[in-house]
Amino acid sequence: MEARDLAVMGGSFVGFQLLFFLGSPLLSAFITPSYRRLAPGKLTEWNSRMVSTIHAFVVGLFCLYILWFDDAVNADPVWGDPTLVKLNVAITCGYLLYDLALLACNWSTMGDGFFVCHHVAALYAYSYVLTRGLLPYFANFRLISELSTPFVNQRWFFEALSFPRSHHLVVANGVAMAVVFFLVRIAVIPTYYARVIATFGTPAFYRLGLGAQVAWILSCVCLDILNAIWMYKIARGCYRVLTGAGQMGKYGRHGSAHANNHRN
Repeated sequence: MEARDLAVMGGSFVGFQLLFFLGSPLLSAFITPSYRRLAPGKLTEWNSRMVSTIHAFVVGLFCLYILWFDDAVNADPVWGDPTLVKLNVAITCGYLLYDLALLACNWSTMGDGFFVCHHVAALYAYSYVLTRGLLPYFANFRLISELSTPFVNQRWFFEALSFPRSHHLVVANGVAMAVVFFLVRIAVIPTYYARVIATFGTPAFYRLGLGAQVAWILSCVCLDILNAIWMYKIARGCYRVLTGAGQMGKYGRHGSAHANNHRN
């Protein structure tokens, strides 16, 4: 791994820590006075989700830029110039390490096995991008999924502020969340795997080596299984809200635990 990538990853880790402890409390208190009245456990998760939202915007928009304008990566998805992709991946790896540390320190209130699996699988796959610079197109394509995260977090913010589930802002965000989550995490699956299959048997694919091939395919399958599970939970919650069955009395806080806890 190049010194620049290590520096970006370390800076990302420290930067997100600063956002969690300093940036989010200041920004959140400015946005809504209710922030200071939250219970300690909810304050921690609120700050975590604010950091998650900022990361999602930065990385997601950077992904779109690369997808639209990085001709080298689009022309050679396996071995194209990975400079910009590695920068984005290093930012994300720093965030994932920050989030794993946060989960470990607050496991009793925020611990979620789904997240640990998601983060470990992502770090395992991205390590190949950072150390060998391979598969830049596919790594970038995976990161586009971050664009759904702000809507998921906003759902939790509304609930923390005691917005009724029937409120028009909650309903609108819920529908947008389900639609965007589907578009960037589920609908793209056929296109993604068609591009993957197109590389099979090519010299570029064999040049990867067995370790990279297994890491690439296995991590993608694991992440997409988790995305499918989350999509089911989000769609179920959205359906209940739209049909009037999503009121707190019928739905309950624990009925959407994993969908509400999805931060990445």
